[in-house]
Amino acid sequence: MKILHYILLFFCMFTSCSGSSGSQNLTWYNKATISNITEDPDKPKELMRISIGISQQVFYLSKKSPDYKTLMQKLDQSFKKGKAYNIGIENNTNIIKQINDIK
Repeated sequence: MKILHYILLFFCMFTSCSGSSGSQNLTWYNKATISNITEDPDKPKELMRISIGISQQVFYLSKKSPDYKTLMQKLDQSFKKGKAYNIGIENNTNIIKQINDIK
C-alpha cells in the first residue's frame, strides 16, 4: 500500500511540475501596432507601459527581462514607423513576452 502512495505522490509531483510550452501561456495580438510607450508611473525602474492599437490596451514590458533590448527595439520600431508585429502577452500578468515578425 505504501508503494502505491509513493507512486501516486511521484505522479502528482511530476505532472504538477512539468512545464508547458511558452506559447501556450500567451495571448497573441496579431498584426498589432504600438500606439504609445511610457515608463510605468508606479514602477518606473521595473516596467515600461506599452499601449497596443487604437483602443490603447495597456500591457507591460519588464526592464529585467533578458530580452528587454530586443523587444524594446521592435516596440520602438512599431511605435515610430507603424510596423505591425504579432505580440505575445503572458496570461494573468499583462507582460509582453514575445514579439514575432508577421509572415
